[in-house]
Amino acid sequence: MKNIAIQTFMLAVAFAALAPTTASAQLRIGGRAIDVKKAAQAASSAVSAITLTDADVAELCRESVVWMDANNEIAGPDTEYGARLARLTEGLTEANGLPLNFKVYLVTDVNAFASGDGSVRVFSALMDIMDDDELVAIIGHEVGHVANHDVRDAIKTTYMAQAARGAISSTGGRAAALSDSQLGDLVSAFTDAQFSQSQEYAADEYGFSVCVDNGFSPYGMANSLQKLVDLSSASGAQASVFQKMLSTHPDSAKRSSRMREMADNHGK
Repeated sequence: MKNIAIQTFMLAVAFAALAPTTASAQLRIGGRAIDVKKAAQAASSAVSAITLTDADVAELCRESVVWMDANNEIAGPDTEYGARLARLTEGLTEANGLPLNFKVYLVTDVNAFASGDGSVRVFSALMDIMDDDELVAIIGHEVGHVANHDVRDAIKTTYMAQAARGAISSTGGRAAALSDSQLGDLVSAFTDAQFSQSQEYAADEYGFSVCVDNGFSPYGMANSLQKLVDLSSASGAQASVFQKMLSTHPDSAKRSSRMREMADNHGK
């Protein structure tokens, strides 16, 4: 991340130095005409994205989740899904001082995500296949990505990429107001993000701790991962649904074994 930031900053400096005073001036690189002014503006936006504060990222996350909530059917608190989620998350109020809030999306996708503002969204199709211990483990895993700043860094990276290609503009160091399509891109940063092995391991351990600290089975994390692996290996079209979730959670079989060993050693 640091190297990317330095390279983008240097790109901004280079474009700023090259930019002439006339709006129509162009630079030819590799036989292609480039509008230098536009390129300089895009680089300036990228620098602005690099300097986003945690408060900026939290606001981007809040805006993204509001957009998601408006575009998905939400289970009410009196429904079976809503009541179950409220019961399972009663002891989960914050992550490193960040207040958490929970909702269920009535969708056929098998997934769950936690945003950088503390919003946790669980998909009803995931709830259908997981028992309580497994579901709490998955929720804890997603919260772990927030507590460990993985989501914050993914949002910054996505925002910077949008700024670098001129999709969003600089607004004096503050996050720009985003269109629906841009919000969709940011949502993908925390719903479809592919985290590193070390990030996944740390989130697994966080999910494990959430289970044992709140009275759920220490095997919840291992069992949830193994269930996804087993379901994705089954024959038929339904398997692709689970393969999609596993695509953003690689090495699930290895991680399941790792978590099972941790559960075996728990309390010894």
